[in-house]
Amino acid sequence: MRAVLDYCTGGTERQVAAGTLVVTEGGTSGHLYVLMQGKLEVLKGEMVVATVTEPGAVLGEMSVLLGLPHTATVRACSDSVIYEFEDAASFLKQEPGIALLIAKMLAQRLNVANTYLADLKRQYAGHGTHLAMVGEVLQSMINLPPLEVSPGSDRQSDPRM
Repeated sequence: MRAVLDYCTGGTERQVAAGTLVVTEGGTSGHLYVLMQGKLEVLKGEMVVATVTEPGAVLGEMSVLLGLPHTATVRACSDSVIYEFEDAASFLKQEPGIALLIAKMLAQRLNVANTYLADLKRQYAGHGTHLAMVGEVLQSMINLPPLEVSPGSDRQSDPRM
């Protein structure tokens, strides 16, 4: 994602101290963030689900593209430098090159998730456990109407499942 760094003009470079929240789950900002240097962690609830260290990593893109609240919290693990685009939707319209880079990144994430789920389906098909329902999850991801995206969890199940 280092190619994203070429688009970091017209925004604001920010120094972020360790422990600072960059994005808050459930909040809305309309901002897009790019990691320039440092280390960030992505949290769902209180659980760390990813660590981000790659310069050019984009944060906040799902909220901007879907027009929904942020799906996770992003917190600085170390003193970091991020680049912030305040009106991200307009920025993406004006810069189709970065929009394409973000689309490729999201497609790559979806491919990894689908591959993982397909492997789970293969491993647990016919076992009668809750993991046997992975096929239903894959099917619902494929047939999900665009405006009905509503991820579920153990605490909040998706009523369509």
